[in-house]
Amino acid sequence: MSRIGKKPIAFTKNVKISQSAGMVKVEGPKGILSAPLPGGISMVISDGSLVIERISNERMARSYHGLARTLIGNMVEGVSKGFEKRLEISGVGYRAEVAGQDLKLVLGFSTPVQYAIPKGIEVKVDKQTNIVISGIDKQLVGRVAAEIRALKKPEPYKGKGIKYAGEYIRRKAGKSAAA
Repeated sequence: MSRIGKKPIAFTKNVKISQSAGMVKVEGPKGILSAPLPGGISMVISDGSLVIERISNERMARSYHGLARTLIGNMVEGVSKGFEKRLEISGVGYRAEVAGQDLKLVLGFSTPVQYAIPKGIEVKVDKQTNIVISGIDKQLVGRVAAEIRALKKPEPYKGKGIKYAGEYIRRKAGKSAAA
């Protein structure tokens, strides 16, 4: 049996979980999320906890057991607490600002880069070099952070670019002058 799949998901009274027609719907103080429940997987809801169980012992049901538990656990955490990712911009003249539903980034290109912020994501910019991406959907928050980072990845010589907060960039030595 899956170690992750057999762990119960604890949730508070302000989170409501329902299942209908193969879809799981999670409602909480921060919003509503829904996702399809894989075949061969069922849910058992008791007082303040949710247990994911396999209907059969087929290979696909075994492989979806831990996945379903993790996805539903992330949905419960998202609607109750939310998720956030932090990015840092380093480089002379590099900066960011939020303009309506767009993130405007000056990254050393000839023109500023405009990134359209998807629905359900909130972006804040601190001191023009720190970006905070937050939302209730963990997958969407991570994807948006990765797309913004991909606009100008940190380079290994001077470390200029966009990196995750706390990410270590391995530095390379530049060319040394011949004597």
